[in-house]
Amino acid sequence: QLQLVESGGGLVQAGGSLRLSCAASERTFSSYAMGWFRQAPGKEREFVGRISLNGGSTLYADSVKGRFTISRDNAKNTVYLQMNSLKPEDTAVYYCAAGAGSGINFGYVYWGQGTQVTVSL
Repeated sequence: QLQLVESGGGLVQAGGSLRLSCAASERTFSSYAMGWFRQAPGKEREFVGRISLNGGSTLYADSVKGRFTISRDNAKNTVYLQMNSLKPEDTAVYYCAAGAGSGINFGYVYWGQGTQVTVSL
């Protein structure tokens, strides 16, 4: 079973940057597409972005496009979320997830415990 551990969250002022990391427990990490999600208080979890198995393809939610960048290092079993130009509305718990399958059968099967990101004015 793949275990995922996020780190790098914290408190930052609006306009600042943070880089989140998500470390996986096994080398099978490279067999999974990786996604980032977030959940703000009182709101549903929302998709932030996704990166393909080899890192060659990424997809982002419109709300973060141009500000956030996802990358991965399969040699280190780690995926990253670089967040720039942060806004107060980016405040949330951020989760990484490992996805498997393709097409309509694609789904996220492993989740991390989350890391808090708080953006102040």
